[in-house]
Amino acid sequence: MAAGRDEHFAAARALMVMIDEMIDGAILVDKDARIVWSNDKHVWFDDKRKALLGIRSLTEVVGQPIERVIPHSQMRDVVETGRSFPLDIMRYGEHTLLVSRLPLRDEQGEIIGALAFALKNSLTYLRPIAERFNKLQSRLARMEQELAASRAPKYSVENLVGFSPAMLQVKRLVRKAGQINSAVLVLGETGTGKELVAQAIHAASDRVDRPFVGINVAAIPENLLEAEFFGVAPGAYTGAGRQPRPGKFQLAHGGTLFLDEIGDMPLPLQAKLLRVLQEREVEPLGSNQVIKVDVRIIAATSRPLPEMMRNGTFRSDLYYRLNVFPIQLPALRDHKEDLEILASLFSERMAVSLDQPMRDLTPAALDALRGHDWPGNVRELANVIEQVYVRTDGERILADDFADILPGAAARPTASPARKRPLADSMDELERSLILAALEDAQGNKLEAARSLGLSRTNLYAKLRKHGITADSET
Repeated sequence: MAAGRDEHFAAARALMVMIDEMIDGAILVDKDARIVWSNDKHVWFDDKRKALLGIRSLTEVVGQPIERVIPHSQMRDVVETGRSFPLDIMRYGEHTLLVSRLPLRDEQGEIIGALAFALKNSLTYLRPIAERFNKLQSRLARMEQELAASRAPKYSVENLVGFSPAMLQVKRLVRKAGQINSAVLVLGETGTGKELVAQAIHAASDRVDRPFVGINVAAIPENLLEAEFFGVAPGAYTGAGRQPRPGKFQLAHGGTLFLDEIGDMPLPLQAKLLRVLQEREVEPLGSNQVIKVDVRIIAATSRPLPEMMRNGTFRSDLYYRLNVFPIQLPALRDHKEDLEILASLFSERMAVSLDQPMRDLTPAALDALRGHDWPGNVRELANVIEQVYVRTDGERILADDFADILPGAAARPTASPARKRPLADSMDELERSLILAALEDAQGNKLEAARSLGLSRTNLYAKLRKHGITADSET
């Protein structure tokens, strides 16, 4: 048996001699991982033939455990498991080596030792592989950054324009919703800014660095909704691709999924959505694989869900899952005190978009806007201002500019406020409402409220006395 083993070692040594020009070093170990042979080029000598690890000649290492020469060698793993390591990168002193490790077997297939050799000019061999790998890594990182940017929220609480009591309440609720992980149901008429609010909630949450994915239920054909929500397995149906296509739940994993117009969702899909919300897992169309998802749900609708529940067109159990933290957005006709600042903002945006000077609105023009009922809400207002810019000329926006856009607006008598008040009184009322909102957000903490308002603590106390405001906390 020993003779047979020696013959195998001799054959291995002969092979190493034959490929000597291709390798920098080779070493043989027996089944106990003790060194049997090594060529004289092995890397425990440096380029100046100075011995490493205190070894002066090859005869010193024969019979020694491999770890005596190469402390972190994996040769013992090879002889104990029989597994080969065809290609590996190893650091040895100051050397970087491309190493192959192979088990040696006798005629009966028994492990009798192992062979390892390092390719000559390892760095030369490694460089093309490393360069290709680095290019792929850079490309992947760039694509991930682009995808993350496309899924990032575009709006925050600061984009919610308005200082009316109704809008201050919305801002307070948005900030609070950002501090919790429960489902949010945003309610409001068409054009009140439901998606803007959803993105602001995401931006205020600890998921802000994760994706924000939105889907408009009413804009997708019913037969495609399930695929859009839960994804498609390869070959799930005729025309399906060969690669799996993730659904919106998978894309929003770790972040927020915004379900716009949830009231338009068909009943069969409502049942499947409810199961996903309960189990926190999805099953792609045509697949038996269940995928875990971590998604925060924000839903929105302009439809009367309680009435739909009574009519049987919306599931009550899904409604209660979604209606954990409701936010009711006011119609524009209910906070017309914000109309001037909104109109000015849209005027500024249109001027920039069209590369024109900004046009201020005259008092008569503002009165004409106040006289309109705004069934399309803020979206309609933005559209009206855009039409004025592209259809009329002038340095200012006049009431007559709305004649063809808002029928009857120019002829309508100027609306006068029900109660005229001095500007100072209006400013005091606004200041008082802002201070009250800041104190509520800070839970009565005056120092924190002062910081959020950009005031010193002394100035805040003076304003509290001026407006007759008391707070519970003296922190």
